[in-house]
Amino acid sequence: MLRSIQVGLLCVQNNQEDRPDMSIVVMMLSSDGQQPELKHLGFYTEVGNENSNDVQTPNSCNNFTITDVIAR
Repeated sequence: MLRSIQVGLLCVQNNQEDRPDMSIVVMMLSSDGQQPELKHLGFYTEVGNENSNDVQTPNSCNNFTITDVIAR
């Protein structure tokens, strides 16, 4: 399971040239060799929110309403 997660993280690196080709992905999943090191992930999750008590924040512009749902 850990190998699959590591290969998945290699596939979402920020720089496209750092991502493995599909043939390399198959080889990494089927072998027991050492995995290449991660450089930079293509995304990150920000922890915390300054409006942590607000579940929804209504926004209006030109008589249209957009509701932002914020997870707890």
